[in-house]
Amino acid sequence: MFDDAFAAFAQIFSPPFRATLAKSLALTIGVLIVAWFALDRLAVAYLAFGPPWLATALAILAALGLIVGLAFLVAPITSLTAGFFLDDIALLVEREIDPIGPIGRPIPFGTAALLALRFAGLAILVNLVALALLFAPGVNVFAFLIANGYLLGREYFELAAMRFRSFDEARAMRQHFGLTVFLAGLIIAGFIAVPVLNLCAPLFATAFMTRLHKRLSMSGARLASVG
Repeated sequence: MFDDAFAAFAQIFSPPFRATLAKSLALTIGVLIVAWFALDRLAVAYLAFGPPWLATALAILAALGLIVGLAFLVAPITSLTAGFFLDDIALLVEREIDPIGPIGRPIPFGTAALLALRFAGLAILVNLVALALLFAPGVNVFAFLIANGYLLGREYFELAAMRFRSFDEARAMRQHFGLTVFLAGLIIAGFIAVPVLNLCAPLFATAFMTRLHKRLSMSGARLASVG
């Protein structure tokens, strides 16, 4: 698993990935900037009252709150924007790890869009809960890692598996290898916890889970042949 993670990390900065990485980062940063200004204007509109010193203090607190809030929402925002490029990343990984093997089918746009929206909604909910636990030292970090480990592992593994399997088959495989997928999700959650680097998280997660799915598929095939 760690070999898969290290290989995926190295690959997302390799020449074939750079164009996709640049487009994904540009779109993500653009969405974050728009969200920042929209929320900032909204905060200013509702905090423009009272004496100047109070309005200034409230504006500073609101700015700090926005920073913390956006930090926790980086995961769903990057996942949503990078969703446009995940098939491209998976295809590059599949060709590298098995040049003569079968190539996965792109997930239909409508299905991919619904999955991305569902994932973003769940990620927002999970991270808002973690944000609510911000002032409970230790608990918030634990909640962030466990919740995101489960969510990220589940969603990214199923996306990788659905290039080769039906939705039901992908889910069944994820459940069969539940512990492995969860531990892989914890690695992705740790990746997301690193500022700036977390902007690359969807591409890393896709490359990582594509490798993991391939390895688990080959392992399952060998066991089936032995049996």
